[in-house]
Amino acid sequence: MKRAFTLTAATLSLAVLTGTAFADGHIDHAIKARQSQMNLYAFNLGALGAMAKGQVEYDAEAATKAATNLVTLMSLDQSMYWPQGSDSGSAKSNTKADMWANFPDVMAKGKATYEAAVAMQTAAGTDLEALRGAMGALGGACTACHKAYREPMN
Repeated sequence: MKRAFTLTAATLSLAVLTGTAFADGHIDHAIKARQSQMNLYAFNLGALGAMAKGQVEYDAEAATKAATNLVTLMSLDQSMYWPQGSDSGSAKSNTKADMWANFPDVMAKGKATYEAAVAMQTAAGTDLEALRGAMGALGGACTACHKAYREPMN
């Protein structure tokens, strides 16, 4: 798992640092791709969150599937989803423009989120209390990046 994150991080770093060029229409496609991935994160986090909050009954198998999905999604190479110019100032995106100027911090936050997802994958099938504990760390990791690099949702 660590290798997958390292590979994704390296690829994303290379794409950002080299200023990967995209045609105008491709920026829109890149934004849609990353928003789709974020929607998949939200879907799986929603299933875990509903269990953690007691809104649905805890199901170890379903929790493990959702957590495994998150780890898998976070292991994908996202380098083409984040071209410069795909921020809130120039496109239909909530991404702050300063994300690209603070890339080491973005990578650190991404690593923390990935590690929290891996911890969730371990905890999810254990019991409800373990899931709840892991949910706090995972939610906090997601929030840290969103607070720093996402414009407020309208």
